[in-house]
Amino acid sequence: MQLLCLGLNHTTAPLSVRERVAFGPEEIEGAIATIRERLAVAVSGGVTEAMILSTCNRTEIYCAASDPEAAFGELCRLIEEMKSVSAAQFEPHTYRYVQSEAARHIYRVVSGIDSMVLGETQIVGQFKKAVEAARSAHGLGLMLNHLFQDAFTVAKEVRSTTAIGSSSVSLAAAAVRLSMRLFGRLSDSSILFVGAGEMIELCLAHFSAQSPREITVANRSVDRGQTLAARFNGRAIRLQDLPEQIARYDIIVSCTASALPIIGLGMIERAVRERRHRPICIIDLAVPRDVEPEVARLDDVYVYSMDELGAVVQSGRESRQAAVIEAEGIITLRVHAFESWLAMRAAVPAIARIRSRAEHVREALVTQAEHQLARGADVHEVLEHLTRTLTHKLIHDPTVLLRDAEGLTQQEREHMTSIVGRFFESRGY
Repeated sequence: MQLLCLGLNHTTAPLSVRERVAFGPEEIEGAIATIRERLAVAVSGGVTEAMILSTCNRTEIYCAASDPEAAFGELCRLIEEMKSVSAAQFEPHTYRYVQSEAARHIYRVVSGIDSMVLGETQIVGQFKKAVEAARSAHGLGLMLNHLFQDAFTVAKEVRSTTAIGSSSVSLAAAAVRLSMRLFGRLSDSSILFVGAGEMIELCLAHFSAQSPREITVANRSVDRGQTLAARFNGRAIRLQDLPEQIARYDIIVSCTASALPIIGLGMIERAVRERRHRPICIIDLAVPRDVEPEVARLDDVYVYSMDELGAVVQSGRESRQAAVIEAEGIITLRVHAFESWLAMRAAVPAIARIRSRAEHVREALVTQAEHQLARGADVHEVLEHLTRTLTHKLIHDPTVLLRDAEGLTQQEREHMTSIVGRFFESRGY
């Protein structure tokens, strides 16, 4: 069984592609069940375990499969089917990792090295939610469980022993910077936050520190919106009231889980007219996007998506390259440990067969000895015969293997002889 990862992220695919293959929280368990059902047979990859990580910057599928190449092909076909998108649109942007390279990639993702915001901690929570969803869908087994626990350990070590997260510019901070480029000080600005999730909460904290004139939260659940807004001395409105209310705001920060845009071209055109062409700044942090792409073409409207924010958050990355090198060193050691674990797991079936054969021989000889003793045979002679026969049978196969070694090259013979010799020397035989 081999570990594989199929994915795309902010470095390999534009937002227009990422949003086409993103999985909403309500889709993931069903998608994992479909992968395990459709790809279980050997010709489709022999997948036994699966997990999906889908965030604003990446969609990745991790699997344990007997045939990675077949599994990769079938996974692409399933994405086509489930997301109604052709492989030609997303496959050129994907990366494919197997075994050690897949493990290295996962360790880098959870540690924040592969994130748009270098060293960000939000990915750990997102990864844990993905693991829980996979567990609920019965997608986790021995390999993925072991790997993900390792990944969390690596992430903790990287964050506690390196400066990977120092001086980082978060997406929320980047949103504030972009808004201030347009309006200068935000103390005279009215800000509308659309949604009430974790990202909106982070943005509220950063924007409220600039003491804006007004803060409003629009959310489907008004109670949740009110609870969040109250923490920042703001108010809440219903999401369905957005068309009538949106014109009064200078800055709009949106991040919902909607599969379709909720801020349309017509809505913003009306808002621009009502505002008499005073500028509007829209920060769209959602994937798929909350704002129709056509909105960005309007005069007096400045739309910033995840890709534009990404350029801002890269600003402090160069100063932390030493920390990245340290983190990569930690990850390399953990990859070696994972390789050792894989090698041990690969040897388990052979070890089980050896133990089974040895136990079969032992049971047969014990039964024979008991019959001899029951007939009155001398105990010493029976034990002598038992131990000699057991020794002979147990060393017969490796002795024949070393003596004949059919089909092996001279170098392979010498290597095998060296391994057996070291084994017995290390045990003082």
